[in-house]
Amino acid sequence: MKQRRKNLLKHAQKIECDTLVTFEPENLYYMTGFWGEAIGLLEKNGKTTIIAPELEVGRARNESVDCSVITAERGTGLISSLIGKIKKNKVCTDCQNYPIMTSLKKSIPKIKSSSEPFYNSRMIKDEKEIQILKKGSKIIDEMFELCVKKIKIGQKESELQTILMKYALEQQMFDTGYKSTLNPLIIAGGPNGALPHAQVSQRKFKKGDLVVTDLTLRYKGYVSDSTRTFALGKISTQANEAYNVVQESQKLGLKAVKHNVLCKDVDLACRKYIDEKNFGKYFIHSTGHGIGLEVHELPNISTKSTIQLKENMAITVEPGIYIENKFGIRIEDSLIVKDRAIVMHKFTKDLLTI
Repeated sequence: MKQRRKNLLKHAQKIECDTLVTFEPENLYYMTGFWGEAIGLLEKNGKTTIIAPELEVGRARNESVDCSVITAERGTGLISSLIGKIKKNKVCTDCQNYPIMTSLKKSIPKIKSSSEPFYNSRMIKDEKEIQILKKGSKIIDEMFELCVKKIKIGQKESELQTILMKYALEQQMFDTGYKSTLNPLIIAGGPNGALPHAQVSQRKFKKGDLVVTDLTLRYKGYVSDSTRTFALGKISTQANEAYNVVQESQKLGLKAVKHNVLCKDVDLACRKYIDEKNFGKYFIHSTGHGIGLEVHELPNISTKSTIQLKENMAITVEPGIYIENKFGIRIEDSLIVKDRAIVMHKFTKDLLTI
């Protein structure tokens, strides 16, 4: 935790700030070890304070690491307590709430709103974070094994999700709370697979379906993310060809991953091959993203990203092909960047016919 705080302050100094204030639970957890409703404060001397309503104080004291915990009333009480401690500091906060920022600016002249120090620090994972991500990835591999045993023709997408989530919860894996979906998983059979972020439905799996199974779950705070696509019986010639293209594209993307390579070059490695095989217009999203305390965080693995990959970044590589009203295919791994990609998933990427 001490090293994380040093890194946070180093990134704060780059934008001429000496104090960090977080309202976001992910950043609070990264800074303090406590995930809850509170404000986190990190001062230039490394002193770390949690300002929390009374109902959160007990957990904050038990779960945080080397923090002072202050009790304050919800709402204005929290803000007043914060202002009293940092009036004269050069403050950076991740606060996105306009009324709160307006109130803070009245009392703290040297305050700016930016998530940069938090995201830039969180991009590089420490060994504890990497071990948690590896464990989460192992559990997801076990869930793919469960898919092979449990998927069957006539089963609803929602029924498979129930089976998988029961297993996940038994292993202490939880829903990410991702705001852009109503479901914990993506399970999309047949034409539903052509929607990269399909909602789990009551559609029943049919013979000849491809089933996109995207398992994105949280273990000890950290998100692991992997996708496999299964076949139910004999699939079309076009679907088979597209699967082979996605599989080779993903291999090329993984091969491109290494320390100091530009993120956009990893995207290009995948995209160029899919283009060459005349499926380019069906690859409709970026190649990947950073993972950690959020489902999508820096760096972005996209055509426009000029970020260089650095050792111990955690990212995904996930090319896909989506043909409307027919099928979708995605193959995705979470990995750690070293002098090559250290893939955290061992489950096969060969097409499995169930």
